[in-house]
Amino acid sequence: MALEKELETYQSKISEWSEHEGKFVLIHGKDIAGFYTSYADALKEGYEKFKLSPFLVKQINTMEQVHFISRLVDPCLTSPAK
Repeated sequence: MALEKELETYQSKISEWSEHEGKFVLIHGKDIAGFYTSYADALKEGYEKFKLSPFLVKQINTMEQVHFISRLVDPCLTSPAK
């Protein structure tokens, strides 16, 4: 799976990053390359440091929001009646 190491690194370190809540972390493999206030800054730094090698930019959220999407919903039933 793409970025598997980076996601594992994020999950293993998230509990230590409460002071960085809302910032963006740049991860390459198991290395934390830095914390940034914007996604664009982290992405720019990632391309400068790692070129086309895979890296992860993820916003730090100690409480991940879960979204549930069901395929069982008929789109015709959810639109307003005419």
